[in-house]
Amino acid sequence: MITLKSPREIEEMAKSGAILAGMHIGLREIIKPGISSWEIEKFARKYFKEHGAIAEQIGFEGYKYATCVSVNDEICHGFPRKNLILRDGDLIKVDTVVNYHGAMSDSCWSYVVGKSTPEIDRLMEVTKKALYLGIEQAQVGNRIGDIGAAIQHYTEDVNGYGDVREFIGHGIGPTMHESPNVPHYGEAGKGVRLREGMTITIEPMINMGGWEAEMDDPNGWTARTADGSLSCQYEHTIAITKQGPKILTSQDPILDAPYLYEF
Repeated sequence: MITLKSPREIEEMAKSGAILAGMHIGLREIIKPGISSWEIEKFARKYFKEHGAIAEQIGFEGYKYATCVSVNDEICHGFPRKNLILRDGDLIKVDTVVNYHGAMSDSCWSYVVGKSTPEIDRLMEVTKKALYLGIEQAQVGNRIGDIGAAIQHYTEDVNGYGDVREFIGHGIGPTMHESPNVPHYGEAGKGVRLREGMTITIEPMINMGGWEAEMDDPNGWTARTADGSLSCQYEHTIAITKQGPKILTSQDPILDAPYLYEF
C-alpha cells in the first residue's frame, strides 16, 4: 500500500534526513587510508545516538549493523568489518536508515579513500548526476517509469555503464520499505503515477562494467558485480510535492537548491 504523507509528516522526515545527512558529512573527515570499515559503523552509531535517533537497519530481517559499507565491486549490503582495512583508491558506499521519533530517512553516499583516479571520478560523477536526473522526473503527475528511464538512458546509453536491475528504490515511511517500487531503469510513461505526499528513495547503483550482480554466498546479504568491476551508488529520500520534488536528506544546499526542503 502507498501511504501519502501530510506536511507535518514530511517535516518530521526532513528532520530525520538532516541527521542522516549530518552523519554523511561527518564521514568525510573519518574516511581515510588505514582505518577499518568498522570505524564507519562506530561513527554512525555514535552520531545517531548523540542526535536522539535510531539506526533502523539493526535487526531488520536479522541484519546486525547500523550501516552497509560496500567496497569496490560490492554493489550493496556490505558488512562493516574490523578486519577490512581501507586502502588508497578504494571506492566505498555507505548506506543507512535513520528513525527519528518514528520518521524514516534513507540515504547512501559514495566516497573514495585517499587518492582517486580519473576512472573512479567519472563513475562517481555519472552516478550522482543520474540520481539528480531521476529526481528531476519525480513530479506530481509523472510516472515511476519516467524516473527509471532518465537514469537508464544517461548511465547506459550515454555513458556505457551498467545500471543494476536487482536492487531498486522504494517508498519509505512509516516503515523502511514500502510501495511503490522505484526501479532505476524502465520505460517513460509507464508505472505508478506520482502523487503529492508520496515519499520515495531514488538510489541508482551503477557499475563500471555490466549491470549484472551476484550474491556473496558466505553472508547471504552482500551483492557484487558479476564481472568484478567497480560499483557506485548515491541515494536521497525525497517527497513528491506540488512545488516539485523535495530532497529530505540533502548534504549540499547549493547543489540541492532547486529541490531543497526547508523547515
